[in-house]
Amino acid sequence: MTTARRLVIVVRADPVICGHSGEARNLAEAALQRGFDDVRIVTWPIDRLQQTGLPLKPLDGVLPYSPGITVERPEPVGDYKVPDGRWLAGIVGRLVELFTDGVPTVAMSLYLSPHSLAVADAVHVARRTGLPVNVTTVAEAVGSDVTNVVRACVEKDEFGAAAHVLSSYLEHDVCLAVSDYTRELIIAEAAAIDAKHGTTFAAQCRERVTVSYPAIDVASYLDLDIRETARVLADRGLQHDGYVLFLSRLAHAKGVDDLIAGFAASSAASSLRLVVAGNGPDAERLQELAARSDAADRIVFFDDVDDDEKAHLMASSAAYVLPSKPRPEFVETFGIALAEKMLAGGGPVITTDTGGISEAVGDAAIIVPVESPSAIADALDRVLAMSPDERAGWETRARLHALQFDRGAVLDAILDRVAQVQYPRVPATVA
Repeated sequence: MTTARRLVIVVRADPVICGHSGEARNLAEAALQRGFDDVRIVTWPIDRLQQTGLPLKPLDGVLPYSPGITVERPEPVGDYKVPDGRWLAGIVGRLVELFTDGVPTVAMSLYLSPHSLAVADAVHVARRTGLPVNVTTVAEAVGSDVTNVVRACVEKDEFGAAAHVLSSYLEHDVCLAVSDYTRELIIAEAAAIDAKHGTTFAAQCRERVTVSYPAIDVASYLDLDIRETARVLADRGLQHDGYVLFLSRLAHAKGVDDLIAGFAASSAASSLRLVVAGNGPDAERLQELAARSDAADRIVFFDDVDDDEKAHLMASSAAYVLPSKPRPEFVETFGIALAEKMLAGGGPVITTDTGGISEAVGDAAIIVPVESPSAIADALDRVLAMSPDERAGWETRARLHALQFDRGAVLDAILDRVAQVQYPRVPATVA
């Protein structure tokens, strides 16, 4: 059977706990509905992901992909004498194979380093082979790749490494950022490099980079089966509206320590439980902190929430709190979990105006200052005292805002940009 149209996505995919892992799945699923007959997610071997220390979902809790989506995990190339490059060599090699059969292909990378680097390298190699190559490339900067790599290079004056990332990014046919905040962050870091070295990265980024918000499977959060919700709550020992929820990666920048203190100080939450759902590098510290809290007997940690459970837990929470705070290693550049919660319904979202969060929530969340447990306590008191009508108003406004992130609409906008590259508009001539 001849392949007519292919989408390749290079990303840290499932089972990694990361909103952009889910975004890759959503773009892949939407592509099947847009006429792509070959959709591939090229990612890292499971054992390699486990070795990195990344927070991972339980393997048996990851939903299967639809037929037509192939997840490839190329094996490393070479032996122990190539300490780290073996896995990247495997991914680049597989991309070269996919790019040299002449099939019209859109290749999209999420995270600049190393995924956009791998795509750019594979395109160079593919074109040098003399084999038929029909590839349009899309690079999406998610933000943490800028803070972790480009900003670190600027601070350490590692010009070559920063130039490598930015030049590879700008080599792609379409350059995206997941929020206006992320786009401005890229330009600012590029400008810092330009000021010191006389390069022109900032001007190129300002001209080339456009915003594409993360793609979400909107339908999976709407019209939830109430019987399934009841089963999920029963299995977890929870009651509808009987808990405050945090569901995200457990890292210092997520502000769970502030949430624990704020929850304990909230008088209105004194009869509720705090559910901290997720996994990550800060898990042990947060569990120890919770154990010392005045609310210790009402705080529970779930590190095994699967894809099926997430929406039900969100929809039945009395409030959802993500008190993210800027840290040198991470800034919330959008907040996919916030948008998912707004789609699912349930009690209002309480969060901070950090990074790109305001773009994720619009005017449909209660904003508190960063690192302010007292403000979190006050917000919980306010939310838990809302009348049913007031709460319903917040829920409706939140859902209407989050509907714009539907995966089909997001992919359509990306493909429109791709088409402008493939078939550039020619100005009409005057007769």
